[in-house]
This record gives sequence, structure tokens and C-alpha cells, in this order.
Amino acid sequence: MKGSTKQLAGIALFAVLVACVPFVTKSGVTLNFVMMALYATLIAQAWNILGGFGGQFSFGHALFFGTGAYIQAIAQLQGGINAWVALPLAIVGAAVVGLFMGALTFRYGLKGSYFALVTLAFAEVFRILALSVDFTGGGVGLMVPLRESVANLQFSSRAGYLWVVLAMVVAALLVTWWLRNGRFGAYLQAVRDNEDAARAVGVNPFRVKLGAIGLSAAFMGAAGAFYVQVFQYIDAGIAYGPAVSIEALVAAIVGGMGTMWGPVLGAVVLHVLSDLTRNLFGELPGINMVIYGTVLVLIVIFVPRGIAGIGLSVRQLWKSKGGRHE
Repeated sequence: MKGSTKQLAGIALFAVLVACVPFVTKSGVTLNFVMMALYATLIAQAWNILGGFGGQFSFGHALFFGTGAYIQAIAQLQGGINAWVALPLAIVGAAVVGLFMGALTFRYGLKGSYFALVTLAFAEVFRILALSVDFTGGGVGLMVPLRESVANLQFSSRAGYLWVVLAMVVAALLVTWWLRNGRFGAYLQAVRDNEDAARAVGVNPFRVKLGAIGLSAAFMGAAGAFYVQVFQYIDAGIAYGPAVSIEALVAAIVGGMGTMWGPVLGAVVLHVLSDLTRNLFGELPGINMVIYGTVLVLIVIFVPRGIAGIGLSVRQLWKSKGGRHE
């Protein structure tokens, strides 16, 4: 109980410190960096719920990101719906797609590499569909008009967007806190570790995994809706392309899968490396993917538990030494 309280205190401290950034600096560069680091954290946490806690590796999380993004844009452009009202619609729509895909894949026992490939295939199918129909703008994409006002979820400063995405990240952190300390999280980790053993003690793996993919898809859809509001544009390549999926899974793996703060650490590290490389090499095509791939290989080889796992290993070593001294 004491540990869970400390975790909640850590989330609260994180939220307060980040929320105060716009009051400390007015630099557009700094605010944009923090905002995009939080955005990367959000998609990493979304992937972590399913991949880290649930052990279901997805290569196609862009499926949920793109669905949320398109619903957000279409609701405003073609439905005349306010952006704040469109946001929960985007989240729910992405969750429904996640539940649909999960019902199909988990019902037939797909897992491991088979599940990963199916998620990638789903994302590609949706990409082709988005290119083929008129209401998504086809190959041209959709552009949301710029109407700067809080009521329209568009802000004149990056500070507004920073606070919005921070709220989403805090919600994701609270969900991971719940997964670490709640019964559903225990069921999910039991299914991850040994599905047959979990079934033997009364856990329904299908329902547990379905709940996890619904939560994961919802947060990924929120990230897609946020992207549309910030950049006012979405097309099939951005929405359902591999870049978003890769960024989400690499940040979670680098930071530490199945941990609360691992995706935060991974997102920040990758974002710093990305910005440094951009300053050194300019807008070199594909350089981000090269960085992500290199970092992922190094982490898997030398630090398989991720950055967060380093601190855990040091803490365990310290405790073991303390026990021997006693």
C-alpha cells in the first residue's frame, strides 16, 4: 500500500513540474520539445499497456492512432462537431477498432509473431482504405482549419497543447498505476507470463487481453486526435504508416516494458537523440528510423530490461549487499 501511494505521489509531482514549464519559460522551442516528448510518451504508454503489461507485441498500433486522428478531423470538417466533443468520439472509435481486432485475433489464439503480423496487416488495410475513399480525403488527406481558441481546442501558444497532452499522459500513468496495483493488472500479467496457468486458476485470457487492447487503443486514438489538433493535417501515410508504430514500441522497449516510468524515459531519450541528430544532419530522410533501430538493438543486447530496468537492478543489488552485511 505504501508503495502504491508513493507511485501516486510521483505521478502528481510529475504533473505539477511539467505543468509549470510554461510559467518558467516562454521559449517556443522549449515548449515544443516538452510537448512532443509528452506526445511520444503517450503513444509509448499506449503500446506499453498491451505490449509491456499484456505481452502482446503489436507492430501496427498506427491502426488506432490513425483511426482516432481521422475521426477527430472528419467529425469537425464533415460533421460540424466541436473539437472537444470530437475528442471523446475519436477515443471511443479507436477503442472500438481495437476491440474488434482483438476479438478476431484473440478468439483464434493468435499471439507472438502471428499477432504482431496481424496488427501490421490491419494497419496496412486501413491505410489502403483511407487512400481509396472520399471522406478521408484520399491521397490528398484532410486539413483542419486554423481557428485559434480554447473552445476549438486550438491555442496560440504551445503551452495550451502542452497542458492538454499532459492531461492525457497523466491519465495513461494512472492506468498503468492501476495495472501495477489492481486485480485486472494482476490478471493481465498472469496471462502474459503463462496463459495456461492463468486459465487454470480461473482467469479468462480472452476477456483480459480484450480489455487491454481496448485501453491501449483508446490512448493511441487520443494521441491521433491530439496530433490532428496540433498540426491541422492528416493523411493515410501519417495516420496508418509504420513510423508511429515504430516510435511507440521502441520508446516503450528502450525505457522498460511493463513499468510505469519506462515509456516516459524512453520517449525523452529518443526525442533528445532525434533532435540532436536533426541539428547535426538536418532533415535527412529516414534518420529517425536509423536512430530508433540502432538504439533498440543496443538496448536489447546490453540492457534487455530497458533504462528503467537499470535502476531496478541497482536497487536489487544494493538490497542484496545490505542483506549480506546484516
